[in-house]
Amino acid sequence: MMGKTARIEIPKKLIPVFAKPSGSVRYRYAYGGRGSGKTRTFALMSAVRAYELEKAGKSGVILCAREFQNSLDESSMEEVKQAIRAVPWLDSFFDIGERYIRTKSGRIKYVFSGLRHNLDSIKSKARILLCWIDEAETVSEVAYQKLLPTIREEGSEAWLTWNPERDGSPTDQRFIKNPPDDGVGVEINWQDNPYFPETLDAERKRDRQNLDPQTYAWIWEGAYLENSDAQVLAGKYRVAEFEPGEGWDGPYYGVDFGFAADPTTANKCWIHGDTLYIEYEANKIGLELDDTAPHLIDRVPGIAEHVSRADSARPESISHLKRKGLPRITGVKKWQGSVEDGIQHLRSYKEIVIHPRCTETIREARLYSYKVDRHTGDVLPQVVDAHNHHWDAIRYALQPIISRKDFVFA
Repeated sequence: MMGKTARIEIPKKLIPVFAKPSGSVRYRYAYGGRGSGKTRTFALMSAVRAYELEKAGKSGVILCAREFQNSLDESSMEEVKQAIRAVPWLDSFFDIGERYIRTKSGRIKYVFSGLRHNLDSIKSKARILLCWIDEAETVSEVAYQKLLPTIREEGSEAWLTWNPERDGSPTDQRFIKNPPDDGVGVEINWQDNPYFPETLDAERKRDRQNLDPQTYAWIWEGAYLENSDAQVLAGKYRVAEFEPGEGWDGPYYGVDFGFAADPTTANKCWIHGDTLYIEYEANKIGLELDDTAPHLIDRVPGIAEHVSRADSARPESISHLKRKGLPRITGVKKWQGSVEDGIQHLRSYKEIVIHPRCTETIREARLYSYKVDRHTGDVLPQVVDAHNHHWDAIRYALQPIISRKDFVFA
């Protein structure tokens, strides 16, 4: 940079993580609750690292990985793009396209990949200079054992960011319980972020009022998530891969329309015996109505050919989608207590199995909660109107079954 000094602003608590020069440590990591600024900071610093590496004559790949990633929409690409564009000298250094990020010389490029099904292809990628794993809580021990040896260029590093969830998870064991000698990491939460926005603080305060203390502490304070009586689906679901079998009932499709900051969601479900299976999902905030049908068709196989059930409060949206690619979409019937009946139905299954590709449905399964009295801690019979978009879609998908009082499991 012609001898000039560039200034980068990051949360003070993260400065020690990046203070040591490139190649002096193997691991840099940060963990904690929502709103801490860790993801945006690591996205920004990955671009700074790319700049440094190219100026040092290096060429290769910056790998941005997650355990589960089905498309670029679910990757860290948008975070990296926004971080680069916010800094003029970085913006002028990179070539950013709709589906790629690379330096203008082409010597360093970003690659975005899921670990669960792409480890073999990742192992074949040449010259991984930096690997940043976001949402690292869900990374398996097998993935670590296969991935880390592939990051072997001289001076290469592995970075991790995550919200702790399970005491004793592989990430917890490797980086909190037994921190590496050649690593530097910190816990960081919303209080440590000087750029914490007011809109997010308002959401935090609503969660503090409505959620049980354990769930609130997990979302915002970096605590482990513990099952509690306030969680609607506590002890009821598990995450596992599956293939629908012959004779399964379904598929059932449900759609929940987004409002303002809420996502438009859709799910594909099956029933076999006394188990509910969630196979596919779609999830996008700010999805325009004209783009809704293509988005759902691309992510939820078969939704254009089958009946899908959506919130009847939006008849104009349903009518539009009938003409634009979802000819069999229909509004659900509602009745007094239909939400409570739907929850009772969900809990009546022996278990609910969610395919790991349904990352947002899994997240909501953890957070879908009853209200808790903030003075007594008593669980109230009212459901918090948050973290329920996929479960509303699933209720809509199963609405004809829920309304059948004579329904019994085969």
